[in-house]
Amino acid sequence: MPKMKTNSGAKKRFTLTGTGKIKRKHAYKSHILTKKTKKQKRNLTHVSMMDQCDAKRIKTLLGF
Repeated sequence: MPKMKTNSGAKKRFTLTGTGKIKRKHAYKSHILTKKTKKQKRNLTHVSMMDQCDAKRIKTLLGF
């Protein structure tokens, strides 16, 4: 049976923590930042965790 490939898009966007949770970055922080307020940009900087309902899907994409 062949090896399972990881999804290239998922491995660039998600990282696994030591406890098994999945870290993600916020969207809308890459461009067109002039019309966004300082507060918006500041709040988008923080890393957040994926919901547990989505974690199983992401782990299969990552090959776990």
